[in-house]
Amino acid sequence: MNAVLGVDVGGSTTKIVLSDLSNRITDKLQVQASDQVTSLYGAIGNMLDKNFLSLRDIKRVVLTGVGADLVQDRLYDIPTFKVNEFRAIGWGGLMLSGLERALVVSMGTGTAFVRAQGGQATHIGGSGVGGGTLLGLSSKLFGEKDINVIAALAAQGDLQNVDLSISDISTTVIPSLPSTATASNFGKIKSTANESDMALGLLNMLYQTVGMLAVFACLDHDLKDVVVTGAVASLPQAKSLMGEVGDMYNLNFIVPDNATFATAIGATALYFQAN
Repeated sequence: MNAVLGVDVGGSTTKIVLSDLSNRITDKLQVQASDQVTSLYGAIGNMLDKNFLSLRDIKRVVLTGVGADLVQDRLYDIPTFKVNEFRAIGWGGLMLSGLERALVVSMGTGTAFVRAQGGQATHIGGSGVGGGTLLGLSSKLFGEKDINVIAALAAQGDLQNVDLSISDISTTVIPSLPSTATASNFGKIKSTANESDMALGLLNMLYQTVGMLAVFACLDHDLKDVVVTGAVASLPQAKSLMGEVGDMYNLNFIVPDNATFATAIGATALYFQAN
């Protein structure tokens, strides 16, 4: 088999996709490790083992992400091809959503915001609020660092036990805001709040913060579509919580299938375009 590996080396996790020479994705996985080098090599080893491949089967390794510079030229003596991370984010978001233009939000350890149209991608900024924030705070609040366990806990949570809403502080109707809108994240945390309540409160704070930054990023542009990618975007609460932000500000938040692997998929597609 002749194949190409697309690898997104993030701050804490490596995402990898396997593609044939016609750019058809045949497999994907992610690996988390204590450091980027370990996760990079672990992801490649896992992918080869899972698909019964040898290094001879890999014709190119396409690298993107903050850890791409860890590799200077060749990897396991396989030639590499590097793609700018923000181009990969933008292209991957458009590919997976089927849109021609959008604001693409990549929620990794932190969060990046990219305006994408056609083959152009403009990085307009980022936020330190992201998956790293979620894991760091949850580990201190209730001793959990597994993102899927956090999401499962949150499914049983009640925001009324942690967040202060507009209706809690005002009886006046605000036309642009529903009474259930958050006035302060964790602003009403009760003594009876449990781990599930806090887990949901953390996810709500994360998605609302990123959602509002996306709103600001679209203010001076006619963009109405926001494509949200990254591992944190794939949690079941993402669509509903970010959708609430979108409803208030007339934006369409889209979490596409395979959102976790959007940057790796975008990088691989850009490699095939260039070759």
